[in-house]
Amino acid sequence: MTSAQIDTAAEAAAATPARAAVHPARPEAPPRTGLGLAMRLELSESLRSRWFHFYSVVVIGLMALLITTGISESRVLGFTGLSRLLVTYIQLAMAILPLFIVVTTARSMVGDREAGNLEYMLAFPVSLRVWYWGRFLARLVLTLAPVALALGLAAGYGLARGHEVPWAPIALYSGLIAALASCFLGIGFLISALSRSTEVALGASLLVWLTLVALLDLLLLSILIQNQIVPEVVIGIALANPLQAFRTASMILFDPQLILLGPASYVILDHFGVGGYVAWALAYPAGLGLVFAALGYWRFSRSDLV
Repeated sequence: MTSAQIDTAAEAAAATPARAAVHPARPEAPPRTGLGLAMRLELSESLRSRWFHFYSVVVIGLMALLITTGISESRVLGFTGLSRLLVTYIQLAMAILPLFIVVTTARSMVGDREAGNLEYMLAFPVSLRVWYWGRFLARLVLTLAPVALALGLAAGYGLARGHEVPWAPIALYSGLIAALASCFLGIGFLISALSRSTEVALGASLLVWLTLVALLDLLLLSILIQNQIVPEVVIGIALANPLQAFRTASMILFDPQLILLGPASYVILDHFGVGGYVAWALAYPAGLGLVFAALGYWRFSRSDLV
């Protein structure tokens, strides 16, 4: 190396600290704490839990059981093929899905508080709002994924058997199930935020489910009709129940005249119409669930978190 090159290298070495002082190194980017990461954390934890595996087996296995029994080959009240299969599956899902959602969700946050996991999670640089709603959305995805697989299994079976696949009712059924799942997720999050122990949360969730099931038709309508309440008021109270709204909408897709409901169908169709009632059954449970979830967040953010 020549003397000129040595002098040039020395000058460059001497100038490096000065440039570093003028242009300091950029600080590392802060860790990402967005909604997507909160959802990813909840998804990864739930996919390893037993409740999701059991729930998936029940939901998908129920559809497989209905397929193997040959129910799509029978004809009852004019329903046959996949229409008969879907009607039966949706009616069974109405009893299983809300119970499973509200019980597992109601125990989630209060269980984390008792186990000390909540204090650990809140030590990370993530806002409470992002963590709460990320968990809500992740639970919704986990709830709907097995149902979507079950409906896809039914569609694939129909295509293989040469049945006509009712794609529009399948899409509407998916929307109705999503709305019902949102409703009971919101109820579960609210119960979990209000409860101080898992036993209280479990008891409250079962009480809510039993109350809504009991108020479906027989108990509520028999008492109100016996007291000679105006039919419109009776039916309005019944339709305020998200389970009843879901049940009636699932029937109206394949029975637009609602013959199975009897005289109550005239009140519903006169006030809503077929399209209006389906829109109501989609919007009302979903909106109700978001309201309950928002109330749960409000209570959760103002309570003792640890």
